Amino acid sequence: MSYWVDGQLCQQISVTDRAVSFGDGCFTTIHGVNQQAKMLNEHIARLKHDSQRLKIAQPDWERLAEHLKQVCAEQTQDEFVVKVIISRGAGGRGYSSKGFTSPTVIVSVSPFPNNYVQLQCKGANLVLSQIPLARNPLLAGMKHLNRLEQVLIKQEVDELNADEAIVLDTDGIIVECCSANVFWRIGHTVYTPVLSHSGVNGLMRQKIISLLQDSQYHLQQVERFANVLTHCDEVVICNALMPVLPVQSIQMDKQLPPLQFASRELFEYLFLRCKI
Repeated sequence: MSYWVDGQLCQQISVTDRAVSFGDGCFTTIHGVNQQAKMLNEHIARLKHDSQRLKIAQPDWERLAEHLKQVCAEQTQDEFVVKVIISRGAGGRGYSSKGFTSPTVIVSVSPFPNNYVQLQCKGANLVLSQIPLARNPLLAGMKHLNRLEQVLIKQEVDELNADEAIVLDTDGIIVECCSANVFWRIGHTVYTPVLSHSGVNGLMRQKIISLLQDSQYHLQQVERFANVLTHCDEVVICNALMPVLPVQSIQMDKQLPPLQFASRELFEYLFLRCKI
């Protein structure tokens, strides 16, 4: 992996950085292909939107975009992952954010996950997570740095040897997966969770919502309990890297056989459109 801090090739940040002390910042994860960053403008817009919600002093966005283009142009792999973190910056001791005018910008490049192509073929096996997400409208939708819930969910996924998890909030409502958003189809109606109380409004989720608005499908953003998945025809999950995967099974209850999904109608409609 390679790292840049404030535009300089570097692997260290200050121990007083707010990202370390409080997870005070936001991030985005970019799919790099053939020396270019896919959806770069959308990723910059997300960082800008989320950092403004957190009232973080704004970095030079044009400079960051040019830096990301340069970083991508230097890569030799066909596909790679670029992560960008915006921290409030270094200094201070307590919670107060007063006086922070120089955010820290961290860019990293890592290898592209090698399992997504396999999962596109065979489908992902999911479990119903026992780790709920807290409902907090103030932070809902953002990709902020406070990811302890996801760390615990990923531990659960690994322990159960699953590919991903369906994650509920503390009221038992479907929100998302550990690292992806979720859609399910019943006939020609496609559903995805409302994310006004928790969860991350992923860029691929936004793209799929836009695609479905001009399609044969009727899209609804809803609040539903997990048992709705027992009645659906198909489930797909998505993020900027996948970009979309079919779900083969969901283990809803350890005492019962997993739900099985044979249809790939929605996946096939979305797959090529989301790869562009």
